[in-house]
Amino acid sequence: MANKIEKVNPTVYVVFISLLLDLLAFTIILPLLPSLLDYYRENDSSGLYSWLSSKVYGFQKLVGAPEKFNSVLFGGFLGSMFSFLQFVASPIVGGISDIVGRKPVMIFCLGGLVLSYVVWALATNLWFFIIARFIGGISKGNVSLSMAIVTDVSSMKTRGKGMALVGIAFSLGFIVGPMIGAGFTVWATKRTGNWFVAPALFSTFLALADLLYFMFFFQESLPKEKRAKNITAILRNIKVLIYMKDLFHFTAVSSLKSKDITELRRLGKVYFVYLFIYSGLEFTLTFLTHHVFNYNAMQQGWMFFAIGVTMALLQGGFVRKIPPHKTKGTAILGLWIIIPSYVCVGLAVGPIMLYIGLFLYAVSTAMVVPCMTTLASEYGSEQQKGTVMGIFRSLGALARALGPIFASISFWSIGYKFTYLIGSVLLLWPVLTLKRSPSAKGK
Repeated sequence: MANKIEKVNPTVYVVFISLLLDLLAFTIILPLLPSLLDYYRENDSSGLYSWLSSKVYGFQKLVGAPEKFNSVLFGGFLGSMFSFLQFVASPIVGGISDIVGRKPVMIFCLGGLVLSYVVWALATNLWFFIIARFIGGISKGNVSLSMAIVTDVSSMKTRGKGMALVGIAFSLGFIVGPMIGAGFTVWATKRTGNWFVAPALFSTFLALADLLYFMFFFQESLPKEKRAKNITAILRNIKVLIYMKDLFHFTAVSSLKSKDITELRRLGKVYFVYLFIYSGLEFTLTFLTHHVFNYNAMQQGWMFFAIGVTMALLQGGFVRKIPPHKTKGTAILGLWIIIPSYVCVGLAVGPIMLYIGLFLYAVSTAMVVPCMTTLASEYGSEQQKGTVMGIFRSLGALARALGPIFASISFWSIGYKFTYLIGSVLLLWPVLTLKRSPSAKGK
């Protein structure tokens, strides 16, 4: 008699729809950020933009950075601030939800996101925009909570399918969201001076719909009898996910062989360095196409659309079918591919070289992150895999918090060509380190 196929818990589909609404709202701003900062350069009634520009004026003259590139620098600070707040908030809200349940904490996060988009819609000066991004950053723990909910309601057999749905939500969000933002910007520019209000209000609408949908359709996934009682242990886990020394040493993972913990730490460092450099290109890309190639919002939206479709097709048709013994080789191949991607983008003087670089960038992205995550999941007992993956995600979040500001400072001070070419050289370390790894896992 054939084994009965275990179905995915319906709660996973509720999480999928909630995440999709959230990511559509979140990604609307991506192609608009360079234009938004240009807007505040010209129309900042608070005077903050002028004050910040005056503080970097001396060094700007020393390095010969164009004044218009100040928006890259300020954007890098905003991007890193948002990601760093998410890095800190995610383990905290996760720990609180272990005690009081997922639903109330998720509602709090989703409510905060609604408020952040409302403040963005009202942000006629840079101060209000910064406040909006601050509120959004500390509320973005909903993503890690969504993964915790999938874990709550899934068995070992269905957890992979649940996480795949989470991945699909991300792909759809990053394909469609930027196009929506670009389309609204084109429409709004013809009708009002504050062109950002329309996309901000639409993000608000999506976030509010997400909040109401979750409140009415989600049933608590963590029953009272399974909730944590030891607050001290929760605080200890939060510290492990925030304190950098504990993160890189995987301190919370016990009972591993010396060889395995060494390899896990090596894998964590490779993942961190890769995402640190990668997130720099990811963040500064819109500023490059805006300032150097004069892309408008709609062209930015199509660029994100093409990158997202390429990633989705590869992940759906190739990456998900990779056999376990080829996972490590695929990760190494992806790490090799992103090096010429950086070279092409850095040396691009026209659309052809830029598009080649972006295509390689999308191919690499589709391969590296899923395969590296799979490699990390091979370590630890069944009871410890959640801890391993939590630390791995926190390393990625920390890399994304630090990468944009370093890349933006480099872009602003020495130019985009040197920034991307230096990045391509630095990316040799992750690929060569992973290639030299003696671990038998994932080969």
